Amino acid sequence: MSVLLTLLGYLALGAAAGTMAGLFGVGGGLIIVPALVFAFGLQGVAPDIAMHLAIGTSLATILVTGASSAWAHHQRGSIRRAWFLALLPGLVLGAIAGVFVAGALSGGRLGTLFGVFVVLVALRMALGVGPRAGRAAPGRLAMGLAGVVIGGVSALFGIGGGTLSVPWLSRCGASMTQAVGTSAACGLPIALFGALTFIVVGWHHPSLPVGATGFVMWPAFFGIVLASVPCARLGVRLAHVLPARVLRLAFAALLLIVGLRFLF
Repeated sequence: MSVLLTLLGYLALGAAAGTMAGLFGVGGGLIIVPALVFAFGLQGVAPDIAMHLAIGTSLATILVTGASSAWAHHQRGSIRRAWFLALLPGLVLGAIAGVFVAGALSGGRLGTLFGVFVVLVALRMALGVGPRAGRAAPGRLAMGLAGVVIGGVSALFGIGGGTLSVPWLSRCGASMTQAVGTSAACGLPIALFGALTFIVVGWHHPSLPVGATGFVMWPAFFGIVLASVPCARLGVRLAHVLPARVLRLAFAALLLIVGLRFLF
């Protein structure tokens, strides 16, 4: 595959990820990771590191694309600062631990776990299961432990964490606006420490392709970032035009196909 075709492919991936993120209201990691695994396979990247490289690159892109979202929520006052600070130590520790767990797994086993996770997300979305609202916020210890789980699972699968943090924050008594805003802020330390740890874990790996530093592929990173941000706005506009139930079921079906592909 030529360099030009590769870059165009990354731009197309970024456009698709950004559009779907805006359209379906989820982070692009659930789309970026499987698409990158497919793209890396076409480029001849070693199968034993393709999954790790896709997840590390996905986290790096989330750091950039999620920053604008977090800043917008901050300006609107929808981030609960005290809860974010309570979650922060756990998010950092969990993200680092999640990467080391990923590094200890083979590419095949990591792909299987990713498939299981995506299938569960698809089923929850198809059934329309939303977060349960709560009233009482847990103590600092419970928040810290929740941060470890959210950060660990998110870094392990290359996602921003909203799939887990929004339901948790809603149970803690946050409004949906506060849950989404605080979740956007939580995605930044997960992405930052997750991506940096993937770089360290994959440093000087013998199978790394040209253009990679550790398990972050920079051509893919730049292509996705350049295209995903403007296309996310397109997705948001489409979301206000198309029927919500049809969108939810369509995306659930897409995730189910992706998850089953990783499993089988």
